[in-house]
Amino acid sequence: MSRVYNFSAGPAVLPEEVLREAADEMLDYRGCGMSVMEMSHRSGMFETIINEAEADLRDLLQIPDNYKVLFLQGGASQQFAMIPMNLMKNGEADYIVTGQWAKKAWQEAQKYGKANKIASSEDKTFSYIPDCSDLDITPNADYVYICENNTIYGTKFKELPNTKGKTLVSDVSSCLLSEPVDVSKYGILYGGVQKNIGPAGMVISIIREDLITEDVMKGTPTMLTFKTHADAGSLYNTPNSYCIYMCGKVFKWLKNMGGLAVMKERNEKKAKLLYDFLDESHLFKGTVVPKDRSLMNVPFVTGNAELDAKFVKEAKEAGLENLKGHRSVGGMRASIYNAMPVEGVETLVNFMKKFEKENV
Repeated sequence: MSRVYNFSAGPAVLPEEVLREAADEMLDYRGCGMSVMEMSHRSGMFETIINEAEADLRDLLQIPDNYKVLFLQGGASQQFAMIPMNLMKNGEADYIVTGQWAKKAWQEAQKYGKANKIASSEDKTFSYIPDCSDLDITPNADYVYICENNTIYGTKFKELPNTKGKTLVSDVSSCLLSEPVDVSKYGILYGGVQKNIGPAGMVISIIREDLITEDVMKGTPTMLTFKTHADAGSLYNTPNSYCIYMCGKVFKWLKNMGGLAVMKERNEKKAKLLYDFLDESHLFKGTVVPKDRSLMNVPFVTGNAELDAKFVKEAKEAGLENLKGHRSVGGMRASIYNAMPVEGVETLVNFMKKFEKENV
């Protein structure tokens, strides 16, 4: 069977080249006689894998020397607790709630201190990004938190909020490595890797060193303390070693593709193909305010639930998988991450044109 075009929001499409390489090395990694899955995380061979992965990531993002890169388990959702546990020195933080994941993070933070919701777009089903140029930042806040790209609702912060000197913490799960980023603008940026980077089961957290201290909330478990993992080079306990290996392969693929500036151009081209069609379609329409549209996640609807279901079914039959929208938005959603080729988006748009002709 030939490969389908997989528009899943995550776990998501991976570069075919990377999957073939991993397949070739599955039983015997570079002559060692075993798979990376079977390899000791304390071995010299694995040390090379993790060190190369970190070096390539630092190179891709131009990460400053005063930031640590941590490969952590528990996914992005565990960071919802880990961040307040490690950063809430004054017991207070500000949250900008622009989607389901920011809302969950805000709700989780309330268990550990005072989490202030200082802006939200929930009034219009998270279909826009609120103006964050002059927010009422809490004087006592330890940090300001955002989810930068909203996987479910298809919105993206095009400008970072004005935090008025407060540390910015950003969940970049669904946009990490899709375009160049100025890491120095953040205290922490973190993301689950299962969207743009690798297989599910890991989060990468890039943390400014002054935020990594022993002064954490009383009762914080050893495993949920940033310093534990920073001091051990992400090897305090057995890490998700195969995922680190796969992410390392994707970093090399990204470098071979020309880096993040090239990926941004590719991603803009793919998104434009789809948004241009949505803007002129008589059947389909996008659900996001145009200026806040994501390059990665594109939700759209017909306005008729039965027609939406028919579209998803027929698209699947045509080899276009995982286009059903999240239950909170309905309709459809195409996630067009780095590894989705332009041809995949062209095939989707052509299918949408055909479906429109047959159903209008």
